[in-house]
Amino acid sequence: MALEAIKAQIDLLLQEMINQPEDDHEIQEQLREKLRELRAMGLPLPADLVELEKRLDDDLDAEDES
Repeated sequence: MALEAIKAQIDLLLQEMINQPEDDHEIQEQLREKLRELRAMGLPLPADLVELEKRLDDDLDAEDES
């Protein structure tokens, strides 16, 4: 899949997280998959997306500990 298409899908997923917070776990998994696709293509990830991924992982870990 082309880089621009993946970026567009990531943008849509981020909007969904804002507009549909009740579905955030599913959206987070889809976002992680898109980031894995970028890595698989050997492309560097933007720093803000790396930070977002870390925050999502931290949130998930915190929920698991609850």
